[in-house]
Amino acid sequence: MARSLFPRLQGNSRGCLAFEPFFLIPFSMFSTYATLYMYELGMTELNIGWITTIGLIVQVFSSLLSGYLTDRLGRKRAILYFDLLSWSLATLLWAFSQNLWFFAAAAVINGFQRVPHVAFYCLIVEDTRPSDRTYVFTLLQIISVIGGLFAPLGGLLVNQYGMVQGMRIMYVLAFFFMTFQFVGRHITTRETEAGIKKRQETREMGLKQSMVEYGGAFRELWVDSNLLLIFGVYILFNFQATLKTTYLSLYLADYLRMDSGMISLFPAVSSVIMLLTLWLLMPKIPDQSANRSMMAGFGLSALSNVMLVVYPSSSLWWIGFSTVLAAVGLMISSPYLEAAVQNAIDDDKWAKVFSMLSVLILLFTAPAGIIGGWAYKLDPRIPLWLVTAAFAVSYLLLHLYRRRTNRNANHPQQPQTGG
Repeated sequence: MARSLFPRLQGNSRGCLAFEPFFLIPFSMFSTYATLYMYELGMTELNIGWITTIGLIVQVFSSLLSGYLTDRLGRKRAILYFDLLSWSLATLLWAFSQNLWFFAAAAVINGFQRVPHVAFYCLIVEDTRPSDRTYVFTLLQIISVIGGLFAPLGGLLVNQYGMVQGMRIMYVLAFFFMTFQFVGRHITTRETEAGIKKRQETREMGLKQSMVEYGGAFRELWVDSNLLLIFGVYILFNFQATLKTTYLSLYLADYLRMDSGMISLFPAVSSVIMLLTLWLLMPKIPDQSANRSMMAGFGLSALSNVMLVVYPSSSLWWIGFSTVLAAVGLMISSPYLEAAVQNAIDDDKWAKVFSMLSVLILLFTAPAGIIGGWAYKLDPRIPLWLVTAAFAVSYLLLHLYRRRTNRNANHPQQPQTGG
């Protein structure tokens, strides 16, 4: 699969992915230490949980409007305007944060990221054949993995300048790199045909009528059991990612007493393992085994978390082995899950349905910050148990989805004929 990946890129996917490293490299550097940075500036576990939840609540609101704004402004302009707001401005606020109110304001602004998130997916999906979307999302995963290799640079800055000063430098660098990415991507991509069509239709309808259509898309979603199952898997995947991103670094530093500078090594290790997985394992996975690959990935991911809570050792070898399992699990599940979700949605209703999916994701993940904060205060291991439970339930839902889709494929509905 890896050898045939690059020739399959078409249209906007080339321009979008070419500039993606300028976002992912600085993001991988500061995201590793974001929670510890807040902790160092006096935020408690509950403060961190509330800040995370505030951001997710705003994301719910922006998700409700994301499909409309993406159709109204067009994919390109929606990405540019709201990326500059939700990331460029937010990184500056984080860079100069002094107390809770700075972080809360940054969380509100960053919460508008759901608009460019939906618009970005529209831009790369609408110009790509359904059969090639797994390849596009695999390449996106590769770029994310390569970005993770730069996470130790954040550790060097923390070791050299301390947690607070080092993070301020990372956020300022992120502002310049990300802004360059947003402008460069805007210049090198074109509006999709679907985007042009939807922009004209939305201008004629207005917000109220458009929201009525969104309500119809939401009702259609509830009557499609297969779509609900794969969306349920996607929602749980995002729930566990929110919990793990927020509390894993804190768990390693606060509970396992690891040196803060060492923590940044694990994203780099994860990136190397994911690249090896892509090179050695994924070419051997046939397309028809995508669901099995996802289930195996969920199992490995669950095991990696169980290791850290059943035997909470600060041994680099033990944590490193857990990181390896998590990396392999993520690599053999995430691209297939992304492609399965995108292919399950009718292209003509993509922006509307995906924005509704974003709302559902956020309604379930918004409490993750508060739940994680309370759980961590009770016992630092509980958030990782919740992550493990999310993978276990995802495995079961995916098993049901696989059985249903196989049954539908083996017994297609017969067309009705006249009497």
